[in-house]
Amino acid sequence: MRSTKWMLAPAVLLLLAAGEFAVIQGRIGMRDFRVNLTAGDRILHGETPYRASDEHYQFKYSPFCAVLYAPLAYLPETAAKAVWFGLVFAAVVFILAGSARLAGHPCGERLWPCLAPGLILAKYLFRELELGQINAVMTALFLGTAGLFVPAKASLRAGRQTAAGCLGGLAAAMKPYGLILLPYLLIKKRWTALAAALAVLAATYLVPAAYFGFAGNAAVHREWIAALSRSTPPLLTTQDNISLLGFLSKWLGPAGLALPAFALLLVLLGALTVAFLAKGVRRERAAVLDFAWLLLLIPLVSPLGWDYTFLSAVPAVAVIAARWPDLPRFGRLFLGADFAVIALSLFDVLGRRFYASFMAASVLTVCFFGLLPALLYLRWKKEIG
Repeated sequence: MRSTKWMLAPAVLLLLAAGEFAVIQGRIGMRDFRVNLTAGDRILHGETPYRASDEHYQFKYSPFCAVLYAPLAYLPETAAKAVWFGLVFAAVVFILAGSARLAGHPCGERLWPCLAPGLILAKYLFRELELGQINAVMTALFLGTAGLFVPAKASLRAGRQTAAGCLGGLAAAMKPYGLILLPYLLIKKRWTALAAALAVLAATYLVPAAYFGFAGNAAVHREWIAALSRSTPPLLTTQDNISLLGFLSKWLGPAGLALPAFALLLVLLGALTVAFLAKGVRRERAAVLDFAWLLLLIPLVSPLGWDYTFLSAVPAVAVIAARWPDLPRFGRLFLGADFAVIALSLFDVLGRRFYASFMAASVLTVCFFGLLPALLYLRWKKEIG
């Protein structure tokens, strides 16, 4: 096992060095990072990061998220990009290795559960790095939260619960859909973790007041909500929106039945999620399947779920790969085809016209939604996690 890890380490470092060189040479544009860096610079000058004049490149994350980028605004842009690229790269490595470990097979012990998510989701991981997004960092924080809940014991130490709540609260403060953690903690009756998460969320709400004052902080949060309300509807039917609401808007029309159908689907998914979590409430490693399920749901239920946000499906793919022999034959055939479509949904493979039609039809939404039954089977039929 150790020898395999030593073989992987140089490859990881080589990839990091190659990526940093490409960033410095300007071959990796990180255009989303530039948007976020601009928001951080505006925060430093006491200016709102939300401007309609930015059009497609509007900043859409919370004011606290803009504060996270503020220190990087002191650096030259190339240096700031290099620092952020390194952070996102480390988050990606942590997600891949951590997911394999939580699935029960640390990297080096069995390579398939570690390599399968990287191979199947390579497009989404590389796209995250290319854009300089924050999804990998958020997913890594949630994965750290999951790790602190394994093994689950009724008397889980308060220190571990507090740390888990803090990590989860910080992740939830970055993007609103991270709030999915709070009902999870309620269902699991992790009161210490819930209190810690709420305390972190309250603190992150107040952080921008250091730049705007308390009245200005409330105003900038209202501007954030207004910016989301204004910019979201036109993006529901865009090619790369793979959320369930985007899928329904493309097929039913954004002004038609899409919103009521989405609301009904959310209710059904919510009830199924409660049942899924309750089924594993007394199991020692329940958090593994719990977080695989929740992280898979996040891009689906977020109105602005872009294709690369499916990097959060790494834990789900790792669990399925690790438990491949436990799945029925038909399930393995279906999942094999599903994984093939997910992995090969590349512009260079499909060609310009077919790729545009493929994405416009939200085929990926169906593919990733199709992973949920596998997790359900593992919990109910095999009683794993």
